[in-house]
Amino acid sequence: MYDIIIIGSGITGSIIAHDLSKFQLKVAILEKNNDVASETTGANSAMIHSGHDPKEGTLKAVMNVRGNALYPALCKELKVDLQFVGALVVAASEEELPGLEFLYNQAVSRKIPVNYLDHDQALAREPNLSDTVIKAMDLPTTGIVSPFELTVACVEDAMNNGVELFLNNKVIAINQKDYGFEVVTNQTTYQTKVVINAAGLYADEIYKLVSDSTQFKILPRKGEYFVLDKSRSQFVHSVIMPLPSKMGKGVLAVPTVHGNVLIGPNSLDIADKEGIDNTAEALDYIRREIKRTIRNVPMNTVIHVYSGLRPTSSTGDFIIEEAPDVKNFINVAGIESPGLASAPAISEYVLNTILKDKFEFKLKEHHVERRPFIVMNHMNAEERADLVNQNPQFAQMICRCEKISEGEIVDFIHRNCGATTVKGVKRRARPGMGRCQGGFCEPKVVDILARELHKTPLEIRMDSEDSVMLISRTKE
Repeated sequence: MYDIIIIGSGITGSIIAHDLSKFQLKVAILEKNNDVASETTGANSAMIHSGHDPKEGTLKAVMNVRGNALYPALCKELKVDLQFVGALVVAASEEELPGLEFLYNQAVSRKIPVNYLDHDQALAREPNLSDTVIKAMDLPTTGIVSPFELTVACVEDAMNNGVELFLNNKVIAINQKDYGFEVVTNQTTYQTKVVINAAGLYADEIYKLVSDSTQFKILPRKGEYFVLDKSRSQFVHSVIMPLPSKMGKGVLAVPTVHGNVLIGPNSLDIADKEGIDNTAEALDYIRREIKRTIRNVPMNTVIHVYSGLRPTSSTGDFIIEEAPDVKNFINVAGIESPGLASAPAISEYVLNTILKDKFEFKLKEHHVERRPFIVMNHMNAEERADLVNQNPQFAQMICRCEKISEGEIVDFIHRNCGATTVKGVKRRARPGMGRCQGGFCEPKVVDILARELHKTPLEIRMDSEDSVMLISRTKE
């Protein structure tokens, strides 16, 4: 019997699990995929928005501003890289100036640091801004983070402190009981007092398992991106944003904590919650739109394209509440942009407002502190030499593009919330994220996974259980 079961291991569910792990509660995470952060969290703009944009009076506005403020302490605790690179919201015509003025006043009213830059000041800051930019709003508290690394760190820390993670557990039924709920998955059945529905794109379908309510519907909104090679890491220094529209924040240029630059996304409402294919039409749209704010975009250095789906609620706002018709069933739904920025505040709200009367929150006597990820690229020569002396696997370079050693990959496999697939290794340690996109290192990663997990290469998957890579041996 669990006190709380969290359905979904995206950034929101994972931070809630991390926060709950500090207390004397029995908590589990159920995830239908083969790894954490496999959907919306793993494919977005990786930005910590300042909070200037969401509509006044919404949960989005409140959670964004508070979440931004909570991020430094969270990332320091988890030892995850967070960089406040700032953002420029630009007006590219006289017609856009009133909209920029509105956002400026909204930022001021929310006590968000903000200032104006004229054309010359903005160009001095970002030399590749378009000549049509006449004014920019500078938001220095805009940050960047790796959503996948942060989610893994949250879940690892939670598991270190007693939270259980069950992957490949798709929830197919939830039965109300006197004690709370019986949660049935494709693997087994769990009992819990409280359910937190953080199922992202499928939160409405999970809610339907306990209710006939049509309170909300989750609609997938698709966004596609280009990834530029690290050789163009200085192309932009801050996030460059056009004025937002009702469909989103527009086509952005976003530096990443790993040195790449993201260009995108578009914004398209679709029906398919699995529809993450890239289309020529969308990518052409991004190429055209980015020229409104940025010039000299080095599209010849694109090394990858990807797409992600945002769980847009029919209510137009986050849904964070105990279901009005089902006691102890908590919906945390519609967490689209600025969901990443808001996640720490959402967790705080769930614990302090919704759960506060349901449990006696007694702190554990000892909280296990997680050790940081081993990243040799972040070490000096002496630190790297010490690692190699301790374990020669750290001298074996597996990924030449990203300079990732065998020792780093092995460590990521054997940690709590460890990698079990090629993409799991890629998202954690980054082999395959460089210019060759895994052309040289992927076979080696397969061999390392097979060896460390005591499997054959035929059993290693690219990502999901269905993503078979090898079907037979060609020779003995």
